[in-house]
Amino acid sequence: MGRLEVALVMRWGVVATLVSATAFGLMPVFASYAYGTGMSVTTLLAARFAIAAAVFLAWLGVRGRLTRLTGRQWATLALLGGGMYTTQSLLYFTAVERIGPAPAALLLYLYPGLVSVLSALAERTRPGWTTVGPTLVSLAGLTLVVGRVQAGLDVLGMLAALGSAVAYACYIVLGSRVSTALSPAVTTAYLSMFATGSFLVLGLATGGLDLGFAAAGWAWAATVAIVSTVLAIALFFVGATTLGPVRASLLSMFEPVVAVVAAWLLLGGSLTTLQLAGGAVVLAGAAWGVLSAADRAAVSRPGAGSVPAADEVRASGGSAGSGAPPVSGRAPGAGRGPASV
Repeated sequence: MGRLEVALVMRWGVVATLVSATAFGLMPVFASYAYGTGMSVTTLLAARFAIAAAVFLAWLGVRGRLTRLTGRQWATLALLGGGMYTTQSLLYFTAVERIGPAPAALLLYLYPGLVSVLSALAERTRPGWTTVGPTLVSLAGLTLVVGRVQAGLDVLGMLAALGSAVAYACYIVLGSRVSTALSPAVTTAYLSMFATGSFLVLGLATGGLDLGFAAAGWAWAATVAIVSTVLAIALFFVGATTLGPVRASLLSMFEPVVAVVAAWLLLGGSLTTLQLAGGAVVLAGAAWGVLSAADRAAVSRPGAGSVPAADEVRASGGSAGSGAPPVSGRAPGAGRGPASV
């Protein structure tokens, strides 16, 4: 392949990754529109994952890529998708509902620093500056985003956003250490399927599964599923394959920027100058965390896992994204899968 062909392929990888990040970044805005129709968080997430699972499984079936799973693989995917991924998504979408898309998206990006710390603890190694530093930087940004505690502060919403970052980091660390011998696409399909089951059970048990919303809610749920889940994850896979997971993860940090701008333009939301500065600091810590994780992965033992992550991470180890994606996806140091799935 000549230089021109390589340049064109790399350019396509950059475009695919940025479009993926844009789709993930718009997800909390689409969710806000869905909430405006009277749709609950649980109902939206059940619809999102049901549609996404159906699309992924149908595509894999047409391509003849559905494989028979072992008992251990079923158990692993049930834990990751039905348990940890479900928890992360529920916390993140609850935060979006309570505090808005912009703060929720920025706070989610605490996860790369947390992944560094949790990975060091799991490997029983003494955390060095490249492990602790990204977390401290992100926490410093967090204080600016949250600002001074006031009576109007939605503490539960802030805690949900922080909890989503912690849950996503745990999901990535565990998923990257549990190899299912499945491709990211297959893993993402089954994770979505198990997440659907969990949200249906949760909704029926708590009464949160309510279909009494306006008809427009279905359109917004489908948009979240098709644009901000299926399309976003697929394009992240393209970008990560072309550029590598580290570069794709760094470009994916365009996601919270999209979330902040879209919330401002479409929802009338706003952040103070201090909060915007805090968001930039959080992203700087996230970038440091991604690069540090890549350095550690380069010297660690091979074959340490390929489970996708979402909403990201979101594809190289997820973004969280903001919607937590496959574990081998957008998570730093994970294999290749999305943050916001």
